[in-house]
Amino acid sequence: MEDIITFLIPRISKEGHVIIALACIITLLSFMFFDGFGWICLILTIFCIFFFRDPQRITPVDDYLVISPADGIVTAIEEHADFPEELEAQSKKGTRVSVFLNVFNVHVNRIPVTGIVTKKSYRPGKFINAALDKSSKDNERQSVLINTVDGREVGLIQIAGFIARRIVCNLTEGDQVKSGARYGIIKFGSRVDVFLPEGVKPSVLIGQTVIGGETVIARLNGEQKSIIGVTE
Repeated sequence: MEDIITFLIPRISKEGHVIIALACIITLLSFMFFDGFGWICLILTIFCIFFFRDPQRITPVDDYLVISPADGIVTAIEEHADFPEELEAQSKKGTRVSVFLNVFNVHVNRIPVTGIVTKKSYRPGKFINAALDKSSKDNERQSVLINTVDGREVGLIQIAGFIARRIVCNLTEGDQVKSGARYGIIKFGSRVDVFLPEGVKPSVLIGQTVIGGETVIARLNGEQKSIIGVTE
């Protein structure tokens, strides 16, 4: 019964509460005064609830795993990519793994790796299609640098898209973070880039569908061992 209730009434990200409440009020008023328009508003309200859903995820418990920060499709893997300059990363270069989210994906973003947030930087920019590779450099973005348990650096970049106009990042410098934990959202279509330390090989392929908080995209120590999951 609990699973059925969870399916019918999904957990909603707190960033969507106000938007959904306003949508419900507008829908109610539309039915009261503009009957036909009310159905359109109802459909949009249902979409808002669907968009801001925040399902539980079972995250592998291993400090050396890099977990996908978002649901979506891997659209690019670039070796020897430059870390965003605003992060002031010591390593300068790494392997970039890009995950594109369409409007139907879960948009809650999750921490990819356990460690400490050493840098957070916002950079304004354009709003071109996030599926395009150049969006990594040209679009508005929120960048975070995480120092891992073994002293290496992982970059995490939230990138606005053609429709997206609001990036939410609930991290501050000095935060201790754990892989799989929720940390933000990009509203209505977006992209998330992960910069792996140079020499760390991704375990995903271009075109692969990944699940935020669950899919392993790389292993920092290269070891293979059994993985335990924890629900988040």
